[in-house]
Amino acid sequence: MSELLKLNIQFFGREKNAKTEYYVGAVPEDGTEEVEWLRLAKWISSVTDDTEEEVEDMAFYDGDGTPEDDVISVKKTYAFEGMYDDEIEAMKFIAGLEFETGSGRKIMFKQVRTNGDEFAGVATVKDPKVTGGEASEYAVFECSISWDRRPEKTTATP
Repeated sequence: MSELLKLNIQFFGREKNAKTEYYVGAVPEDGTEEVEWLRLAKWISSVTDDTEEEVEDMAFYDGDGTPEDDVISVKKTYAFEGMYDDEIEAMKFIAGLEFETGSGRKIMFKQVRTNGDEFAGVATVKDPKVTGGEASEYAVFECSISWDRRPEKTTATP
């Protein structure tokens, strides 16, 4: 990387969305084995943050009567869209869950943000699609992945 490019990145502090990395893997059976992470990237054209928050608003006598928002729960969900390729192990792994239910849809999910912070934990795959569309188009790949609980965060070291 050129010094000028490094300076621009440091000066502006912005990164392209494509620099965020997403990985999937099987949930370890005994909890001690390492996860074999499969990167979900090639042919993925869009990742959308579809997070759901449950919010209550309440007013108290120590205020002026204006309701305050209280976030009760956060369900972090990412929706993936792209073109299916059976040779990409991460897509093949997700496609293998198409007819599964219950615990059969549980996976390990990891996000590596552009600053190097990692978030990982057990998640659920919803709405996997690996076929369908116009005859002239490539096979579709779609799914949503939601962490089942707050993921474990590993902060990047400079």
